[in-house]
Amino acid sequence: MITVDELLFFDSHRDALALYEAFREAVLAKVPDTRIEVKKTQISFFDGRMFAAVSFAPVRKAKDRPKPFLTITFGLSYRKESLRIDVATEPYPNRWTHHVMIGTVEEFDEELLAWIVEAAEFAKNKK
Repeated sequence: MITVDELLFFDSHRDALALYEAFREAVLAKVPDTRIEVKKTQISFFDGRMFAAVSFAPVRKAKDRPKPFLTITFGLSYRKESLRIDVATEPYPNRWTHHVMIGTVEEFDEELLAWIVEAAEFAKNKK
């Protein structure tokens, strides 16, 4: 069940709440032991360690952003190659952070969810 803190995170972005709810439900179905933590600028997903986050990070120019939108962030040991990935950075050797901006519930497909599950496994096995 969605928490008050999660709802408050979307206070000024009510139109993106349905996107978050779909993402949240899909992640919890795939990674059932997930713990959700709401921060000021993002909602983080943990299974031991953080493996994904949602935010309103502007990873595209304003004119190219869907309305509404969410930015999904996840980490892997390598750079995932896909046109769907807006930004990928390597903050540490062999630790890549990927950002995917979505604007519709349909974008939470099996490909994106597979990346999230892979990120959860990577985070769980990180040393």
